[in-house]
Amino acid sequence: MARTGRMMLPDDLAEDFRDGFAQLREDFDVPGEHPAEVRAAAEVAANRPFDVVEPGGTPERWQHVDRTDIAFLTLDPASSTDLDQAFAVSMAGDDVILHYAIADVGWFVRHGDPIDREAWQRGSTIYLPDGRAGLHPERIAEDAGSLLPGSPKPAIVFTVRVAADGGVRLDGAERAMVRNRSKLAYSTVTPADLPDAFPELSRRIEIAEAARGADRIQWPEQEVVRAEGGGYTLQFRPRNEAEGQNAAMSLATNMAIADALWEAEAGLFRTMPPVDDRRLGRLRHTARAFGLDWPRAVSLKDFEQSLPAGDARTSAFQLAIRRAAGGASYTPYEEFERDGGPKDGGVKDGKPWHAALAATYVHATAPLRRLADRYVIEATLAIANGRDVPDEVSEAFPELPSAMRRGDTLANRVDRAAIDLAEAILLQGRQGDVFDAVVTDEDDRGARIQVSEPAVVARTVARRVDPGDAIQVKLVSVDVTERRIEFERVG
Repeated sequence: MARTGRMMLPDDLAEDFRDGFAQLREDFDVPGEHPAEVRAAAEVAANRPFDVVEPGGTPERWQHVDRTDIAFLTLDPASSTDLDQAFAVSMAGDDVILHYAIADVGWFVRHGDPIDREAWQRGSTIYLPDGRAGLHPERIAEDAGSLLPGSPKPAIVFTVRVAADGGVRLDGAERAMVRNRSKLAYSTVTPADLPDAFPELSRRIEIAEAARGADRIQWPEQEVVRAEGGGYTLQFRPRNEAEGQNAAMSLATNMAIADALWEAEAGLFRTMPPVDDRRLGRLRHTARAFGLDWPRAVSLKDFEQSLPAGDARTSAFQLAIRRAAGGASYTPYEEFERDGGPKDGGVKDGKPWHAALAATYVHATAPLRRLADRYVIEATLAIANGRDVPDEVSEAFPELPSAMRRGDTLANRVDRAAIDLAEAILLQGRQGDVFDAVVTDEDDRGARIQVSEPAVVARTVARRVDPGDAIQVKLVSVDVTERRIEFERVG
């Protein structure tokens, strides 16, 4: 199956899948509840008193400025409780001004404390359709540190200026106390709920992306639903306009921070090579499997943008692009200074480069869920306020890529296993059925095939075939316990 970052499971199906997810957690050693020492430290941190400085003062590193007068909002899935980001958007002359408040995880998690040590072991939050294995204890991630509405919460407020052509600049960064005025949900938000300048910011970011030749895709999510007549099916959850506009704020902030860090000769960058020729060829075969006409002279970016929004085939192909692009990496500034950057790509004109975004980029806007973001935030705070980057932050940058790679690898394996489980349950009872498929690639492990309906990616033994060949395959076996399906070629 084309993979997504998260598979959704409605509450009424949770019981049906419970045993499968329990086995998955055991098989992959997914972290469970945080140790008692970590939970105790989180309770202490959650009750740590704040030192609030009035606006106009000069705060020290751990002091917060009172910004509760700014009307911040959040926009997330309705069920989300780990809220990393709140925003306020306005116009200042010809510029859009974004105040982007990010949960101040650094306030709660200090260098070397039990929460910090556990976070280094986990790397990132792992999401499963029936719950999550959090990077941080719930007392922080879903309570004291989450930007939920109500009482003032500690945050890092980045001020980003967005020009008419979509160019971004970091105008400031400060620790601040903020108040979320409203928790908006993707499923119910209306244009009237959002600031007047909200769509204009997104429009400008899109203009800049088009000028750079970026091919950023809003990856669709898959969800398991009950099928008519019994059983299950996988479908794609459509994204609405507000989700794309919301993503533009995070993109603008991460790009502005990346530029500031690069100029200061510090930081940890997110790098990604372009899709290579072999993977591009595989994508062309995948498009064929879905019945999509991709003219040879049309680029991947232009082809993807020409596909109808909301169509299931479009969603499946977008997820195939994600798989073909390969993984992004974390690269510290020192690697560019010492070795010129990563050797497998992710460099342009000597600078960090994220090929999908066609820009220099960092991760700084999800510290409740990603370990690396906390360190990028602390470095940016120091630089924006004329201070040296703290030693514990500088010393962490070379070590973070391996920690994040461990966490991301586990999260990706769990994501794939969750889809494998859903596929096995979906196809259970259909042994002997014949499906149309296209060979997308071939190696010593056999032929990789894309089944067109349902959109399943699998391997099979098929002799005398070439990538691009249309074949038929029979479902031979389904093992839900092992999350495995097996096809064989027929005809």
